[in-house]
Amino acid sequence: MKILPVILSGGSGSRLWPLSREQYPKQLISFNSEGSLLQETVLRLDGLSADLAAPMLVCNENHRFLVAEQLLEIDHEASAILLEPVGRNTAPALTIAAMYRLQEDGDAILLVMPADHVVRLTGPFHAAINEAVTLAESGALVTFGIVPTHGETGFGYIRKGKPLDGQRNAAEIAEFVEKPDKQTADDYVASGDYLWNSGMFVMKASVWLKQIETYQPAMAAACRKALQDKVQDLDFCRLDRTAFEACPSESIDYAVMEKLGDDGRSDGGPQGIVVPLDAGWSDLGAWPAIWEVCERDECGNMIKGDVLTHDTRNTLIHAEHRLVASVGLDDLLVVETADAVLVANKSHAQDVKKIVEQLKLDGRSESLVHRRVYRPWGSYEGIDAGDRFQVKRIVVKPGAALSLQMHHHRAEHWIVVKGTARVTCGDETFLLSENQSTYIPIGEKHRLENPGTVVLEIIEVQSGSYLGEDDIVRFEDQYGRSD
Repeated sequence: MKILPVILSGGSGSRLWPLSREQYPKQLISFNSEGSLLQETVLRLDGLSADLAAPMLVCNENHRFLVAEQLLEIDHEASAILLEPVGRNTAPALTIAAMYRLQEDGDAILLVMPADHVVRLTGPFHAAINEAVTLAESGALVTFGIVPTHGETGFGYIRKGKPLDGQRNAAEIAEFVEKPDKQTADDYVASGDYLWNSGMFVMKASVWLKQIETYQPAMAAACRKALQDKVQDLDFCRLDRTAFEACPSESIDYAVMEKLGDDGRSDGGPQGIVVPLDAGWSDLGAWPAIWEVCERDECGNMIKGDVLTHDTRNTLIHAEHRLVASVGLDDLLVVETADAVLVANKSHAQDVKKIVEQLKLDGRSESLVHRRVYRPWGSYEGIDAGDRFQVKRIVVKPGAALSLQMHHHRAEHWIVVKGTARVTCGDETFLLSENQSTYIPIGEKHRLENPGTVVLEIIEVQSGSYLGEDDIVRFEDQYGRSD
């Protein structure tokens, strides 16, 4: 039976703000390697098994082009990319993936992984997967429990039950435990009976759906309706918004795993099984986890970017756009981006999400996007803005094109600084080379294209009474975007 990786890429990573934003979350970012967390999740499966299918991804519809582009960068294809119109936690995401697989290609062993984990040791990881696959083939629902290195209060725990006969590591799941206080976490680790809850699972698609029908019939019905009314959008499967919004929001643990009994396996064994995993795992849930997994200097500092330190210890300093200097710091987090700077004590790192919540309440864009915003055709970045004007740097990939559009409230001046642009303005279409420019009047239909083989860069100067991104009327778009 085929092993189908199901990669869940729907999170926003608010505790890793300001690097992680809602429209460019942590799974799309590189922290400790050349590739992003999503790319590393896909690549660590290489060589696992001859029966390994191309991965299926479940992601937010706003990330679809970013996800597809990152797969292309590592020369991997997805068997499907399923788009969630809203977040509904991990159980509905897995249910949709299982239903889609059964409809398209029949049953499979689902290897369920979040896209934002780090696993340093591929060999032990593959060995644990192979053990879990063997158990799943007989009807078990298997999760991986991380062998703890310390008493961690930021993770849930799994208490191991009776060891399985004939298995080297696996055990029955005795219970799932919520995030404990520090003393309780230390006691768990000292007992040797508890593992960190990894959020990774292995089971047959058919077995998962049977449990969902049993324990979460409303979820099963909503997911079935969302998939039944899906729309194929280029290479993406877009779920029906109304049906999926009606779906209950539950994690895989709450929805099914904590409710499992001892029946249902073909060999008579227990359904809920945990396989210990000791492979250098981290879920990178907050900035201290980044500090722990990345290389540190002799003073315990994790430094990235243009940074100077003096008398600084056990501190994470991440600089993206300018020089950051530190003096006399200990156990802090300093993260600099183009439009925001975070300074926090590591012991309060979980509360970074409170800042994101406040930004959202205030209607500020820093919770959603970076100064550089990515689009399927490339990116744009704000350079300067003032009363009735705005300056942007626009980058268009070779062969890409912006939509044919118009604006009600602004005019635009374009200056080509690199490459060649094909410009449509009203009934005219013409080419611009480096150092040439053109003017787009208010209300005129226009389009910018890159017909060349090198990246096109232009400086755009907008002027008018309103300069918001929602002042766009699209007439044609090769990426299927609507107004």
